[in-house]
Amino acid sequence: MSSALSSLGLLLVRVVLGVVFVAHGWQKLAVDGLAATQGAFGGMGIPLAEVAAPVAAVTELAGGVALVVGVATRVAAALLAVTAVVALVAVHLPNGFYSTTGGFEYVLVLAVVSAAVVLTGPGRFALDALVVRGRRARREAPAPLPATV
Repeated sequence: MSSALSSLGLLLVRVVLGVVFVAHGWQKLAVDGLAATQGAFGGMGIPLAEVAAPVAAVTELAGGVALVVGVATRVAAALLAVTAVVALVAVHLPNGFYSTTGGFEYVLVLAVVSAAVVLTGPGRFALDALVVRGRRARREAPAPLPATV
């Protein structure tokens, strides 16, 4: 498969995954509100809900935006994978597999796809790739000629 097609596939994965996480982070912060999210986290038995809720909300929102634009992609995807695994273990695992019963299938997909982005990187259609290409171009640029007097 060509590099352009692989990068297009990674772009689609990054954007869709990022939008999903942005929506969840926005829901926690603005739709439900942070106080309600903290209460929900506490009700689910998540320790330190007062801290965990804003951390999860900001991680999902900022990490999702980072994935969409492809900046700090591997770091953002790693943080999102950890967030999804925590939700899987702390909340969804006891409910079985199917998401219709509160199970872990959906957060498993989010965790695994996030981990895949960590492993593959953002592809060439990302701000991260522009930075890498810029550094490479500066390294490979010919040295300036010495000034003569």
